[in-house]
Amino acid sequence: MDAAGRYLDRREAGRVLAGKLAMYADRVDTLVLALPRGGVPVAFEVATALNLPLDVFLVRKLGLPGHEELAMGAIASGGLIVLNDQVVDGLHVPPSVIEAVAAAERAELDRRERAYRDDRPAPEVRGRNVILVDDGLATGTSMRAAVAALREGHPARITVAVPIASPATCAEFEEEVEEVVCARMPEHFRAVGLWYDDFTQTTDEEVRELLALAASRRDAASVPRG
Repeated sequence: MDAAGRYLDRREAGRVLAGKLAMYADRVDTLVLALPRGGVPVAFEVATALNLPLDVFLVRKLGLPGHEELAMGAIASGGLIVLNDQVVDGLHVPPSVIEAVAAAERAELDRRERAYRDDRPAPEVRGRNVILVDDGLATGTSMRAAVAALREGHPARITVAVPIASPATCAEFEEEVEEVVCARMPEHFRAVGLWYDDFTQTTDEEVRELLALAASRRDAASVPRG
């Protein structure tokens, strides 16, 4: 971290977060799932340090038309939609607007599924411990959608793990999952990006490269040595 307490980048944040998850190292019942795109470099470092398999779990924010930075909710793999009732009810957003935005984001979600996995099937989560990783938690809307969708796959346990988070949001997740690991919870949080020196947008190509590298390392490690 730098002198102001910020992470240099997502990769460094992932290495710090891995240190908080050391109890999961080498466990055959545990899987790391990243929320693309920003969560992938973080999760890559976690999975590498702990010798765990890595994959992605896709979530797309449903931005309010004209004010896309304001999340009405999110859509996750499997088509599950989680709404931010405070925004939807407070601004009287009609169902037709939500449906239109969800349709567009579902198309992008499907595109990314194909692009990132090269038609590989989604990982089996039933009965496994899932560590769900993102680069930070602000409102937590996308993470809530991911958690709700993951529950449909009946994992044994869900751990939400992030390098930086709003203290209030981190506390809320303690009621929603079996374990929450927030490496840092600054009192004056404001926004995730403020806690990184380099918060450059992660590209689709970087996601593909990191997933491929993680898979190749796992394959190499599984080869018997003679």
